[in-house]
Amino acid sequence: MSLLKRLESGTDRPALQAVGKRGVAGLPHDPERALLSSIHQAIVRGVKPELLHDADKESELQSSIAEIAERCLNESGLVISRQDRLRIVQKLTDEITGFGPITALLNDDHVSEIMVNSARQVFVERKGRLEACDVAFRDDAHVISVIEKIVAPLGRRIDESSPMVDARLPDGSRVNAIIPPLALRGPALTIRKFSRDPLTIDSLIGFGTLSPSMAKFLEACVLGRLNIVVSGGTGSGKTTTLNCLSAFIPPDERIVTIEDAAELQLKQEHVVTLEARPPNIEGKGAVSIRDLVRNSLRMRPNRVVIGEVRGGEALDMLQAMNTGHDGSLTTGHANTPRDMLSRLETMVLMAGMDLPVRAIREQIASAIDVIVQQSRFRDGSRKITHICEIVGMEGDIITLQDIFLYTQGGKDAAGRVAGEFRPTGIRPSFSKKLLDSGIQLPADLFLPRGG
Repeated sequence: MSLLKRLESGTDRPALQAVGKRGVAGLPHDPERALLSSIHQAIVRGVKPELLHDADKESELQSSIAEIAERCLNESGLVISRQDRLRIVQKLTDEITGFGPITALLNDDHVSEIMVNSARQVFVERKGRLEACDVAFRDDAHVISVIEKIVAPLGRRIDESSPMVDARLPDGSRVNAIIPPLALRGPALTIRKFSRDPLTIDSLIGFGTLSPSMAKFLEACVLGRLNIVVSGGTGSGKTTTLNCLSAFIPPDERIVTIEDAAELQLKQEHVVTLEARPPNIEGKGAVSIRDLVRNSLRMRPNRVVIGEVRGGEALDMLQAMNTGHDGSLTTGHANTPRDMLSRLETMVLMAGMDLPVRAIREQIASAIDVIVQQSRFRDGSRKITHICEIVGMEGDIITLQDIFLYTQGGKDAAGRVAGEFRPTGIRPSFSKKLLDSGIQLPADLFLPRGG
């Protein structure tokens, strides 16, 4: 009988003990996998079912898993070091109560993104830098089982007929998964983690994302019910900034949030969270962001916060901003504020309305007050590079003026991007609107040396 079969059956214990003197770490890969599989099955049979479905009994579940695993290891007859025993118990606990091999990465506060390229290749972003890690899955089926564990509670599915899915973890972290036949090297999983304690505007100041003067200005814009778009590339920190800005919304206002996968972490009490829904297995039942934007206007919101505009919902959002729902916030993908305006034009056209370009631009110019442009630099840092005011129209062109800028000035001794946040000296034309709302900004906030 092969060593693999002996491990599976528990027979020929003296031979197993001889092999086991090397410890589990010294066993060939397949026998160790068989041992783990056998213990996993024993745990599934031995754990009380009510522990598996009650989040309040997680510590009791972990104790039960450890007890069964230790008993199985003792019965196996293998000579296993205490360190290897702890490693095996942790692996099994992660598999049953967490998300397998990536559980430790999800619990690591220094990891901001997890990228599973294939079963044997996992990268993470740690402190703004990408690096390979030694975490690995058993095989493609193991990766898919973890993906299914993530998406199943949300009513989502992933299979050959629907090989892509967006989802979220219970803590709000954003998940994207794609499997064969679209992913040629095996299933790929990307998780954008969110801090357990949501970042505040003071946190962003501490990280060097913006200056205190910019923060004070943006707080005034939110309190003054200006419509704000946070623009930036992938991974530039748009959603984090949107979260921080939303914290300035007064607690007595009704807020409706609309997202593809709910990840905003608003602290106010009067919040209604809406999430889009993909089609079911029959291709029916989809509810788009655009559907939710239209519905939100019937819910008497004081503010509408859209996680990201990327399609025809841009038209409905602009119409809402132009018809009394001021103070709205959203994000969009673009590399510059001017690019963001062009993207909004394109998205409005995606709504299927045959509108002249000038009419679209007039809608944008009258609806949006401020564009906050955010960028991710090579050293992993994220900074707000522009805060722009939309002034209006000159002919057929939307006019912008910069209120604050970030000017890059090389690198410091540690290799980090160095630069300066500074006001341009221009006082925004909506200053009177802010003053009418009882918000008075310091006179020196916009002076060129006041940033």
